[in-house]
Amino acid sequence: MKTYLDSLKFVLENGSVREDRTGTGTIGVFGMQQRYDLTLGFPAVTTKKLAFKACLSELLWFLEGSGDERRLAEILHGTRDADNRTIWTDNATSDYWLPKAKYDGDLGRVYGVQWRHWRKPTEMESYYTWENTKHGMRAKEKPELVVDQVQQLIDGIKRDPYGRRHILTAWNPGELDEMALPPCHCFAQFYVSADGKLSCQMYQRSCDMFLGVPFNIASYSLLTHMISQVCGLEAGEFVHVLGDAHIYLNHVEQVKEQLAREPLPLPTLWINPEVKDIFKFTMEDFRLDGYEYHPPIKAPMAV
Repeated sequence: MKTYLDSLKFVLENGSVREDRTGTGTIGVFGMQQRYDLTLGFPAVTTKKLAFKACLSELLWFLEGSGDERRLAEILHGTRDADNRTIWTDNATSDYWLPKAKYDGDLGRVYGVQWRHWRKPTEMESYYTWENTKHGMRAKEKPELVVDQVQQLIDGIKRDPYGRRHILTAWNPGELDEMALPPCHCFAQFYVSADGKLSCQMYQRSCDMFLGVPFNIASYSLLTHMISQVCGLEAGEFVHVLGDAHIYLNHVEQVKEQLAREPLPLPTLWINPEVKDIFKFTMEDFRLDGYEYHPPIKAPMAV
């Protein structure tokens, strides 16, 4: 993970200090790119521990198309109990969002909802029917009025691998006010090389270099491996394009501690080879083999 550490060091040494939305303050730069060769190992940070299960559960939650934070807790912990926290709990319970939430755990039309249920233009009231679920009455969208971007992406790669329209986007300007948090990782394009390798380039508008970026690298590398498997391809590169790359001012000492550590060899990713449907993966279908890491470094998340 020298690539990530070099970018972290660059921001620390060359960034400028600015105020930010959270009131914490950041040191940052604008516009960076990193490349991770997925054939050389899985890019899990080794100078501190990657929360792999949290990362994996969030990705599976995205792929379900869910905007329910309690469903994420169920994937990660096995139950929806209030005591089981997730990386989205603080957003789901924030003072600025709670007045808009429609139910306990509602995050609105966040990443997974956009990935699987992007609305086609129509009259708003036409989108919904209502159904009675074990969690009460819930609005259900009519499938003919939404776009399943993930299914379209898989179908497109299989049908026309060299196409230039293999796109996944979460940035929906018309629905930003319906989200507990506007998407940080906004846009991804997938590319199949002549030798049958699938690569992904992702643009991230807001990049928390210490807490968030290692998570984002792992998440999109996982997604690239998963799509590669279901499309009969090999994983190639993950290319990470960073917009506002910043270190929160209350993370500076943690960053210095991390940069003082020596990186360890990369682990390898095992995926259950029997799974050929992108929507059928479970937590048990993944494993990091040979993952060595330095102790965790704790830091507060800015909300």
